[in-house]
Amino acid sequence: MIREELTEKILDIKREKGWTWDYICKEIGPLSPVLVVGALLGQMKLVKPLAANAAKLFGLSATEERMLNEVPMRGTNMPPTDPLIYRFYELVMINGPAWKALIEEEFGDGIMSAIDFDFNMERLPHANGDRVKITMSGKFLPYRYYGAGQGVQELGYKEP
Repeated sequence: MIREELTEKILDIKREKGWTWDYICKEIGPLSPVLVVGALLGQMKLVKPLAANAAKLFGLSATEERMLNEVPMRGTNMPPTDPLIYRFYELVMINGPAWKALIEEEFGDGIMSAIDFDFNMERLPHANGDRVKITMSGKFLPYRYYGAGQGVQELGYKEP
C-alpha cells in the first residue's frame, strides 16, 4: 500500500461512518486538529500513541498504523488547483511582500516558522455571509550570520 491509498481508505471510512473531522480529532487525541487532519490526509505524521488511536478508530492494520507514524512526503503541485487552497496561495502572492516587510521591521532578518506553528479557525456570523477568521502564529527564526565576530551580531534579530 502507498500513503495515498491509506488516505483514500481513511476518507472512505469517514464517509461510510458519517464522522466529522471534529469527532475524529477528539477520538484520536489532544493535538491540533490541523495536525491530526493533516496526518490523516497524508501531510503530517502522528506520534505513536495517536497513530495507535487512529488505527483503532479506523480499524487499520499494524502496517497502516506504522505508516501514519512515518514522516510523509509533504506538499502539492504548485500552483494549487483547488479554489479554496488557491485563495491562500493568492493571499501570499499578493500580500506576502507586505507581510515580509512588516515582520522584518518588527523582528529583524528571519522567517516565521511553519514547523513551530499554530493555526486557529473560527466561524464569525455576519449579515452579508459568515466569515472565516484565521489566526496563524509561528515562531520567529532569525537568520544566522556565520563568521560574525568583533561586534557583529550573530543572529538576524532587529538591531537596536
